[in-house]
Amino acid sequence: MSAEAKAAPIPTSRADHVIFIIVTLLYWSTLYVYVPILPPFMKSSGYADVLIGIVLGSYGFTQMLIRFPLGLASDKLHKRKPFLMLGMISGALSCVLFMIPGSWLWPLAGRMMSGVCASAWVAFTVLYAAYFAAGEATKAMSNISFMTVSGQLIGMTLSGWLAGAYDWNAAFIAGIGIGAAGLLLTFAVKEPREGVAREPISLTHLREVVRTPSLQRVSTLSILAHCVLFITMFGFTPLKATSLGASSSQLTLIVIAFMVPHAIASLLSGRLIAPKFGNRAVISAGFALSGIFTVAIAYSPSLGWLAVTQALNGFAQGLHLPLLLGLAIQPFASSKRATAMGFYQAIYSIGMFAGPFLAGFINEAYGRDYGFWLGGLFALAALVCMFVWRRRDHARQTA
Repeated sequence: MSAEAKAAPIPTSRADHVIFIIVTLLYWSTLYVYVPILPPFMKSSGYADVLIGIVLGSYGFTQMLIRFPLGLASDKLHKRKPFLMLGMISGALSCVLFMIPGSWLWPLAGRMMSGVCASAWVAFTVLYAAYFAAGEATKAMSNISFMTVSGQLIGMTLSGWLAGAYDWNAAFIAGIGIGAAGLLLTFAVKEPREGVAREPISLTHLREVVRTPSLQRVSTLSILAHCVLFITMFGFTPLKATSLGASSSQLTLIVIAFMVPHAIASLLSGRLIAPKFGNRAVISAGFALSGIFTVAIAYSPSLGWLAVTQALNGFAQGLHLPLLLGLAIQPFASSKRATAMGFYQAIYSIGMFAGPFLAGFINEAYGRDYGFWLGGLFALAALVCMFVWRRRDHARQTA
């Protein structure tokens, strides 16, 4: 291995790593500290499911519009810290907007602002990767993926506890405080004055990247996967829990039931399960199981059964999401991977938008349980796509 491959672009101490880890945990916590209580909060304010679906979907809609441009701007400036700060500021501001009473437009503005916060994530990954040598890229991404799930779990666990111990606004106030603390700590994050360069997102490469069949397929599957995710735990599952009589503290347990198996599956999928059974088999199993357990949510007669569906659904969705992320950039040379990832992240935001948006209309027209059936149909659509592509590939190989 060359000296360049052994050396990290940014020399760091253990303290630098600790600071970055804390900032990342605060970032995801401020973004997710109200996610489980947002649908029940809006329902308690008298909003219909269709409006709740529009608000939930606006998170993905914002990312569809600005994720790619923010990545371009970050690469052009070679600066990542300003975008870390943008994430913290927009995360805290989203919580402020949720607290303004009087109109559903304020929660809509808050959720769109949280989409701005989420769009800043690419800057975190690029900066953290620069703390490691080129040969340790997999280790860096594994670490930051675990930080992501940990920060989400911290925020979502706090959410129900705060709402139960105090009131709905307590979670939003906590989000403001967490965002403000993260912003202050961001000043201590290590980044050289000249910034961090990488192979940039390229509009020149974009046309070639978008035309790559494997990326088109993986992006389609990821859209469908995020439709399911944002209909279930990040969408209407908390409303199902409250309809079964869940208190705020019990809502926290439902969140944990989903997130812990989800994190475990995310860690095991690429390291142990996929190498043994193959990517296609594991992704197919993930979609099949998530479809079954999403529909099962509709038929949960009690909170105990709902928790079981969440544990199984969390594990199932954790099987395919990390694999799709890796497959998105796998066929590309390093010079095109940033462009492929930028496109992939922007395109799967369609699922974050379409899933809850459509489910909100379905819920309003036919009842909330039918929204979970819609989630199951999205998972089935992914399986159908995989079957059709496999048949097509086989026919091409035997022709």
